[in-house]
Amino acid sequence: MPTSSEITPRDLGYRFPPEWKKHTATWLSYPHNETSWPGKIHTIFPYYRMFIKALAKGEIVHINVLDQEMLERVEKELAAIGTDMERIFLHIHPTNDAWCRDHGPAFVINPRSDKPKAIVSWRYNGWGGKYPAELDAQIPSKVGSLMNLPVFYPGIVMEGGSVDFNGNGTILTTTSCLLNPNRNPGLLQGEIENYLLEYYGAEQVLWLGNGIEGDDTDGHIDDLTRFIKEDTVVTVVEPNKSDANYSPLKENLKNLSKFRLINGKQLNIVEIPMPEPMYYEGQRLPVSYANFYMANSGVMVPVYRNKQDDKAISIMESVIKDRPVIGLDSVEIIWGLGSWHCLSQQEPEVISNQ
Repeated sequence: MPTSSEITPRDLGYRFPPEWKKHTATWLSYPHNETSWPGKIHTIFPYYRMFIKALAKGEIVHINVLDQEMLERVEKELAAIGTDMERIFLHIHPTNDAWCRDHGPAFVINPRSDKPKAIVSWRYNGWGGKYPAELDAQIPSKVGSLMNLPVFYPGIVMEGGSVDFNGNGTILTTTSCLLNPNRNPGLLQGEIENYLLEYYGAEQVLWLGNGIEGDDTDGHIDDLTRFIKEDTVVTVVEPNKSDANYSPLKENLKNLSKFRLINGKQLNIVEIPMPEPMYYEGQRLPVSYANFYMANSGVMVPVYRNKQDDKAISIMESVIKDRPVIGLDSVEIIWGLGSWHCLSQQEPEVISNQ
């Protein structure tokens, strides 16, 4: 855990704001790795480009690309579909893969500081050594250099998709991911929790159990349960008792009902049914409506050409009133075992009264 002499973001008044607060930008890493979409990567680009176009309606979009050739090609393709190119900025920052939620910069803010924005660069090991990650692991430092921002290095493995925030001191995560021995085998739960509090500037960590079937991240929270307000979460439930997700999601719902926030309040829990199961070449895919991204221009919800899609969108519209809820087709994207939240990382706007 951080030593007593180590200055952390929390010591300096930094904190990680909630996703629904206004963004300066969204950061992406443009897909190029066939490993994530074996034999199918060409099918994802029309949908991925529409995601970028939708983001650019409300904020700047920074995109990490491999080289100059990719930069020029991506600029041309985005312009061809009518993207607002004044809001698109491409950077030659080579990556192993596209999952910027997990390898991208974790921005923390302190409006009262002379450096009101900083980056936390957690170690990234490809979800427990499953995939190469040496280029991805360099992205936070490269963004820090590009933007001339302070960068903090906790020195432990952490991924952006493993944590969710309510903006008032509470972090939500899962034991199945953060306590997995393929992440930080030398650390106990309390030690990991202390790192989260110190480097995200928070006050409490609430632990759920297992993630959903098909999730090769060992159970990221962003496929399971997400804050949409300080006291409100959206969580997925499985109505089919014979489905493998039924019991773990029932247990997570039970645990959510027991949680108390810092002020002693219970959570408001909004239940959304899981999509029907999807498979690719015999592999179950981690389809979930919880993998939405709260952008300035709207809440981008993955949909799967599934009979539950309309119900999921309707439920989200009933609880989110400050921006449109936009269903974005994720059938091709999900073959890579992630969706819109996994692909994106927000850069918060610093507002003086935050």
